[in-house]
Amino acid sequence: MTQYPHITSVLFDVDGLLLDTESIYTEVTQSIVSEFGKTFDWSIKANMIGRAEMESSRYLVEALELPISAEEYLERRNDMLKAGFATCRAMPGAEALIRHLDSRSVPIAVATSSTRELFNIKKSGHTSWFDLFEHTVTGDDPQVKQAKPAPDIFLTAGMKIDAVPENTLIFEDAPSGLAAGEAAGMHVVAVPDPNMDKARYDSAVMILDSLESFDPGLFGLPSF
Repeated sequence: MTQYPHITSVLFDVDGLLLDTESIYTEVTQSIVSEFGKTFDWSIKANMIGRAEMESSRYLVEALELPISAEEYLERRNDMLKAGFATCRAMPGAEALIRHLDSRSVPIAVATSSTRELFNIKKSGHTSWFDLFEHTVTGDDPQVKQAKPAPDIFLTAGMKIDAVPENTLIFEDAPSGLAAGEAAGMHVVAVPDPNMDKARYDSAVMILDSLESFDPGLFGLPSF
């Protein structure tokens, strides 16, 4: 029987993990690149998920040989994203898990590569449960010197809730987030998109198809 670590604090990514924003990113990006006769598919997206927006934008522009700069792409993309983000849906099991952990006084925090501006738009339809997080650290936080896969964002979020790294669990959907969590000395539960190659998450302490199937009791957390 698998022996899981004893967990006392929990950190959460947002995009594709708590909120269904990845489909919006895909639609907007395809809309932009199609103007140049290009296709945005999972061979490209798989290497962008979870990374800081400028880093992922530079990758996109280079990989698809777009005749615009990463800065131009971002400006156009972010203007188009805002309308979609305001209506994004919660991922299955997300709200129930957050409410459960909060009700049992488990320290929880958000650690998202998103900017504060875009994060606020994304959570606008879900404030009743996003307000339960003790702290939120975004990618443009001045304390986050390096983006995922560097550990900065998780170490910063953990510090804000007095988390002990070896007793901290991270929920992530991106390979870069998994690498960041491991670099922080924490444990990662991966919840990848069905289109992602699960072999990229082999080092995760657990791989789930959905947050709905997570059993907190396995990690010494209060059971549902």
